[in-house]
Amino acid sequence: MGPASLQEEREPGKESKGEMEGYRCLLQAGSQLESTLQQVTVPLSLKEVGGYIEKQVAYLSGGRGEDSSVIITLPECSAFSDIPEEALAKVFTYLTLIPRTRQPGVKFIIILDRRLDTWASIKSALARIAASFPGNLHLVLVLRPTSFFHRTVTDIGFRFSQEDFMLKMPVVMLSSVTDLLHYIDENQLTSEFGGTLDYCHSDWIVLRTAIESFAVTVKDIAQMLQGFGTELAEAELVDEGKAIEYLLESHTDKYRKLKDAIRSVSKEGRHLLASLETSGKEDDSQWDVRLDWETVQRLLAQLRDMESAFDGFFEKHHLKLHQYLQLLRYEQSFQEMELCLEHLVGQERELSISVDTMAQTEQALKRLDSLESNAQEVMSRAQIIILHGHQLSAGHHYAMALIMQRCNELRHYCDTLNAALKTKHTRLLQTHQLLLCLGQAQTWCDDGAYLLANQLVDKYQSKEGAQAALRDIERFLEGAPSMLSSGPEILAIEYEADITPQLQAQIGKTFEKHASVQQMIQSRQTCLRKLADKHVRPIQLVAPRAENPPRSKSPLFSPKHGEGLKFTFDISLPGKRASRKSPNSRKIEVIHDYQESRSCVSYGLDGEDSPDLLKRHVMRELIETERIYVEELLSVLLGYRAEMDNPALSGLLPPILHSKRDILFGNMPEIYNFHSRVFLQDLEGCLEAPESVGACFLERKESFQMYECYCQNKPRSEALWRQFSECGFFQECQKKLEHKLGLDSYLLKPVQRLTKYQLLLKELLKYSTDCEGASELQGALTAMLDLLKSVNDSMHQIAITGYEGEICELGRVLMQGSFSVWISHKKGPTRMKELARFKPMQRHLFLYERALLFCKRREEHGDGCDKTPSYSFKHCLKMTAVGITENVKGDVKKFEIWYSGREEVYVVLAPTVEVKMAWLNELRRILTNQQKLLRDEAYQHGQMVGHMQLPPPLSESKQQRASVSSEDTESGRSSPDPQPHSPKHQHNRKSWPGAHNSVDICEGLEEWSGGRDTFHPSDTEEEVLVRQTSPGRYRALADCLQNGPESISIKCGDVIQLQFEDNKGRWLVKNLSRQQEGFIAVSSLQLILVDSSRGRTSRLGDPGNLKARKLSSP
Repeated sequence: MGPASLQEEREPGKESKGEMEGYRCLLQAGSQLESTLQQVTVPLSLKEVGGYIEKQVAYLSGGRGEDSSVIITLPECSAFSDIPEEALAKVFTYLTLIPRTRQPGVKFIIILDRRLDTWASIKSALARIAASFPGNLHLVLVLRPTSFFHRTVTDIGFRFSQEDFMLKMPVVMLSSVTDLLHYIDENQLTSEFGGTLDYCHSDWIVLRTAIESFAVTVKDIAQMLQGFGTELAEAELVDEGKAIEYLLESHTDKYRKLKDAIRSVSKEGRHLLASLETSGKEDDSQWDVRLDWETVQRLLAQLRDMESAFDGFFEKHHLKLHQYLQLLRYEQSFQEMELCLEHLVGQERELSISVDTMAQTEQALKRLDSLESNAQEVMSRAQIIILHGHQLSAGHHYAMALIMQRCNELRHYCDTLNAALKTKHTRLLQTHQLLLCLGQAQTWCDDGAYLLANQLVDKYQSKEGAQAALRDIERFLEGAPSMLSSGPEILAIEYEADITPQLQAQIGKTFEKHASVQQMIQSRQTCLRKLADKHVRPIQLVAPRAENPPRSKSPLFSPKHGEGLKFTFDISLPGKRASRKSPNSRKIEVIHDYQESRSCVSYGLDGEDSPDLLKRHVMRELIETERIYVEELLSVLLGYRAEMDNPALSGLLPPILHSKRDILFGNMPEIYNFHSRVFLQDLEGCLEAPESVGACFLERKESFQMYECYCQNKPRSEALWRQFSECGFFQECQKKLEHKLGLDSYLLKPVQRLTKYQLLLKELLKYSTDCEGASELQGALTAMLDLLKSVNDSMHQIAITGYEGEICELGRVLMQGSFSVWISHKKGPTRMKELARFKPMQRHLFLYERALLFCKRREEHGDGCDKTPSYSFKHCLKMTAVGITENVKGDVKKFEIWYSGREEVYVVLAPTVEVKMAWLNELRRILTNQQKLLRDEAYQHGQMVGHMQLPPPLSESKQQRASVSSEDTESGRSSPDPQPHSPKHQHNRKSWPGAHNSVDICEGLEEWSGGRDTFHPSDTEEEVLVRQTSPGRYRALADCLQNGPESISIKCGDVIQLQFEDNKGRWLVKNLSRQQEGFIAVSSLQLILVDSSRGRTSRLGDPGNLKARKLSSP
């Protein structure tokens, strides 16, 4: 289903009546709530009035006058005249809006208390009230001053100004509080006016603040509900499952937050109602409290209605989104299954059932069985998808019609595929049956020919012998296949749908062969019956000459030197070895020995040898154990690793363990994918040809390197397992899997499997010595053994401590092992016997592609299984500056490693001669490769380098020096260089210089010529000395390319100035011809400054040649 169909199915869901009805109910409830808020809330809030209400400039006591007029009291206030007109107007507006919102048209009575004031103040207050009061002012009651003077002045002033005030508002001047009771009842006045009305201004402020805050909150909640409802109604649905999941999650999160806010507001409203009910019970005369209670109760009821409408709408919208997500996922599953089924249908169409031989039929049946097995698995998954579709439809999914259509399509796919597979299987079985019958018929014909050939001439020349021969023939004829009784036409009709032209020809040949054998049998029977009916004298038949064509229908007997008879007849025998004389026909030769009265039939068919059976047995074991191994890996990944994401078991799993599952399981998923998807299929393809499994291993050699990563992680995995082995999560998983062993045993399976391969390869190689794939088997065995060694070496490598650089930059670890080492940092000669006095140091050597590390093995830390070795880093020798000497006087297990032109010499004692030779071979290979690389580089620079050695300069600086420990010795002083060898021992030595010391290496050279120089070579090596490189002017004899930002390029013929050598073994060089300056390595200088044809430097003004000894063969 594409986007268009999804859109078609989405629209009915989006505009469903239920959802739109819920949205309309939500909008209606919100509108009602908003209308109520407009009716019962005051447009002006208490905060906007400022602090004048709190200062009690004026207040609503809750009292009522005649005609239910609301009383507003202006108490004695010294700062009344200081209140701005705008602020006073807001105070009056706020106080009058509270009653007017509940009772429009209400009248107001103002009590102006000025008993302690003056007439001027009263006049000013009345004028401001007349100007600022917004309501229907019914009466102003003024309590005049109580002092005689101010009262007199007030009476006189009021008498003259009464008309002015009365025009604006009715004003009554009262002499005392008693006069006030004539206008207002006692129970409507507060205690300050002699009344009984209970009023607390601070409580009134708190109550008004709470009511206003509640109203504002309800309004905000209503707006939020309406806004969120609009967002839900207008949300667009996309064709991505993750986007829908995000919408569901975000909408649900917002819904929960809104519900929390509604519950909080409702709780606040109920608390406010309780407070109002308490106040109302205490004083039933407080009409304003009753009105406030009704307002809050009304707001709460409408908020509940809106919440109910929103819940209904959200539930329907959430159901729509959920069903849409279900539809997306179902459609994705359908499309994936459709692709799988189409692929299977394509495979079924490509599977040919036009077979001509039994082998082709069996192979086709195997492929068909494999295809049926895959098809059954896929169709089982399709049935699950169909069942899921029915479940969705049963749940009243809005896209029920489309889902049922998809279910029908899948069912049709499965039925069509299943029917096609069954048809082909039936036809192949019929073809197999036909070929089997043809084979039986041909075998019967061959057996008949053998029977006739095996009947001895001397025996059936008697009556009894002839009768016995006839009985044998009759018994043989009784066992004839039933197929031969019907003709080829009937057979063609019976197997009409399966017969190919080749099969038709084979049927014809079979019946022709049967007719030929039948004729031979009938001829023999006729002859034997004559002999049985009449006794005749034995005669000896004479065979025709050899040159006669052997195509007679009856056997030809020929005596051979009177010792035996050789019967030869031309019958085609399938499966027997053809005669080398005639490639077109096969012959059976039966030799009869009269002297021993026995016969021997010689066939051209070799039986299956015992080694072949053993190879197949080993191959079956390899495949079966591989299947078990893959199943065990899968059980661990599904039963343990995947269960870490199971919410039901999250309580049993420590959080730290979930974040470290890649440490616990390592790269086991990668190993499982390789074996299940690639290697197991490769092995199964080798079942019939076990010798080809060697090529299979060699082809996947690089893939097995993933085991190195797994084994390197194994110590960390084991440490993590020991820490959490008692965790309830592992026990629960083991219980579900019904494993008798714990997870640690299964985590060891990859290591055990890696060691198992070489054992099985050895078994196969034992029985395949003369087979075609023996060399590949030997290569596979070597590769697996090398892999085990590489894994072992890498396990030691990860225990190295103290190395400051990146070990990965040194290349792959090639070898590692423990040795006794003597170290000398001196250049002067010493005697070997002096060297032997000093105790050697025990060092663990790691040989990399680019360096040689010297480490010290430390004591193992921990107890029991926690013990792990560690190797403390001591020295690092870069292979570009290393040379070796293979033989050292005194011990055949010793060899010498020298570094940086013999500035450092390491005499190494191997545990055995074999270990020594293995290390020397590897070192020799590395150095040879380096020589080749340098030689190729020299050719690239235009310098033709011959078979010569470039000796290292005897500079005091350590060229290309790696990090070397300052420790001289650990058990005694470092041994000095041994003294020179006598010439008689020099034929036992081989010296391999380092890569920077030689451009080419001459294998097989065992000594240096001319040992009588005045130089002092050591006992283990002859040195090649050159004049020390020194500052000065030189002419470049070769090109040097720029290598790095600090380097410069030099062309052949440039004049350069050597200035000084830094601590990194580089020379600061100034190119005078090109006016450039930069650093160049010593090894590069040797290539551009030494004339390879003359063996001299290019120093300007220095005619002398370098003193160098040349290599010569012994």
